[in-house]
Amino acid sequence: MLILTDPLSSAFLVRALIGGALVAVICGVVGTWVVIRGMAFLGEAIGHGMLPGVALATVLGLPVLLGAAVSAVAMSAAIGLLQRRGRLSYDTSIGLLFVAMLSLGVIIVSHSRSFATDATALLFGDILAIGTADITGLAIALVITVTVAVVLHRSFVATAFDPRIAASLGLRPQFAHVALVGLITLAVVASYQAVGTLLVVALLLAPAVAARAWTTRIPATMALAAVAGTVAVVLGLLASWYFGTSAGASIAGAAIVLAALSSGIRSLVSRPTRHALPNRHTVSTRHALPTPQRTA
Repeated sequence: MLILTDPLSSAFLVRALIGGALVAVICGVVGTWVVIRGMAFLGEAIGHGMLPGVALATVLGLPVLLGAAVSAVAMSAAIGLLQRRGRLSYDTSIGLLFVAMLSLGVIIVSHSRSFATDATALLFGDILAIGTADITGLAIALVITVTVAVVLHRSFVATAFDPRIAASLGLRPQFAHVALVGLITLAVVASYQAVGTLLVVALLLAPAVAARAWTTRIPATMALAAVAGTVAVVLGLLASWYFGTSAGASIAGAAIVLAALSSGIRSLVSRPTRHALPNRHTVSTRHALPTPQRTA
């Protein structure tokens, strides 16, 4: 037990644990939809798209999270604009903007001689520097995320199954898609300080993948993903404390390992009973995980 309690004697690690847990819950809720809708590339692009805003805010002495938020929102809006106005596919639009924003961020960093922020903190985050104000902001982001996910749950489910059916039911699939992109943007920005721009997708995807191996109900998947993400935060912080590793990278690595273990154990458990229980995963369509659909 001392292995678990000794690190808690440090106030900065307690704040990191609380902040990381809040990030894990946000990513658990949003990441479930990212996995269902096959939007991992979008999350990755928004994560890297924050780099110009973060770099510019650092150079100008502005709040880093403000720069990250502005840059991420601009990235999301530009993707939607290219998709609607241009002749490019969704993936192509994301790919072009992804490279453009990443290049712009590197140009700002390389051109500014006054840039004093460690590049490692940009890429892998600095969860150990989370303060009380950051925790408050994460708590607000969590409330917004859960509220939107609950209010638009039916629209998200129907749109994931078939946007045409969602439209016929009056559930406004286009608005649901924009709202989901907004949630992904919020989750990415909220996760920035914990794991940085490079590893943010790990917290979005890995806990949801780990949870989806054990349940086919969307609310249960979100809850299990939040738990898995929190466990990854605890394991990553313990590894950072005892082995001197990067906290953000350790958390992301722990999340990936948990996803791999969960899928492997599930395969071993299901193998003997696969033929004996053919209908075990039959659930109602109200909360069932739909077949992943590529966004268009």
